[in-house]
Amino acid sequence: MSFINHMTKEINCKVVYYGPGLCGKTTNLQYIFEKTNPAAKGKMISLATESERTLFFDFMPLDLGTVKGFKIRLHLYTVPGQVFYDASRKLILKGADGVVFVADSQEERLEANQESVDNLHHNLSEHGLNLEGLPYIVQYNKRDLPNAMSTDALRAALNPAGVPDFEASARTGEGVFETLKGVSRGVLSKLARG
Repeated sequence: MSFINHMTKEINCKVVYYGPGLCGKTTNLQYIFEKTNPAAKGKMISLATESERTLFFDFMPLDLGTVKGFKIRLHLYTVPGQVFYDASRKLILKGADGVVFVADSQEERLEANQESVDNLHHNLSEHGLNLEGLPYIVQYNKRDLPNAMSTDALRAALNPAGVPDFEASARTGEGVFETLKGVSRGVLSKLARG
């Protein structure tokens, strides 16, 4: 749920990057943070456990414009990839205005991707939400690796609903901002309607 700050004339929106462990969620956010104008971003906060990181930062993209006179500030989050941290995943998903599912394109990671998509559906349903009611984007990450599955095969397995999807290599930055723009457009469109 968006938070409206009338004092600063801002609408704060939460976008969650979801996916299996080591799929590139953290790398996406680190790349965005590194390439974003310092005047347009807040601090990056990392909550680390022994085997997983959860990242958060907020920024105000300068090209998103306004909705009803309010500037849009996006707060980007990653969830822990490992199922062991499911309680953290649920907590981070609460109040999400948009979701980016980051899929690992490597063939041997297909089952982990599918389990993570199922987990995303389950955790959203516990908050009374579903992907049909949220701006939702799929990113096929690690396209630069030699064992990457074809995009068509990934799409058939992970995106049967045909939501907007993007090929990416978060390590090099390819497709990272396109993915962010895709989910941002969805969030803005939903705000304008509601």
